[in-house]
Amino acid sequence: MTLLHVSINAAEPERVARFLASLLGGAALPFPPFPDSWIAFAAQDDGTAIEVYPLTHRLTAGPGTIACETGPPDAGASFAHAAIASPLDRSEILRLGGAEGWITRVCNRGPFECVEIWLEDRLLVEVLDPAMQRDYANGMTARNWRAMFGLG
Repeated sequence: MTLLHVSINAAEPERVARFLASLLGGAALPFPPFPDSWIAFAAQDDGTAIEVYPLTHRLTAGPGTIACETGPPDAGASFAHAAIASPLDRSEILRLGGAEGWITRVCNRGPFECVEIWLEDRLLVEVLDPAMQRDYANGMTARNWRAMFGLG
């Protein structure tokens, strides 16, 4: 399975999309199906993308397809997060996150390390440089997960 895209919300969708596109080596573009929304595409341009909606927007199950409803901003913490692969090395990822003023740090997840970047200091994106991606691919398997947590 390949994760094709993930959707998040942000107080500043364009800023966050441009930042994510820089980590992915790609491009940030408006997302016309929903007002004031943006999308960050990865460099390989294979459909890998992150959609960024305003805090006021929520996806709902419309009558025939998804719909967008708006309401008061919800800037609270979220359990939602994404792990993304970046062509940049860890020092450049740390530099970019630090330049935004957001919490940015290297963390050990057991079978792999990642750079935690807390977009707007509220939404987690785990960013993996090429070396981290290799460790992730080798360590994050169902077999290793079962062994790590004694799940038989």
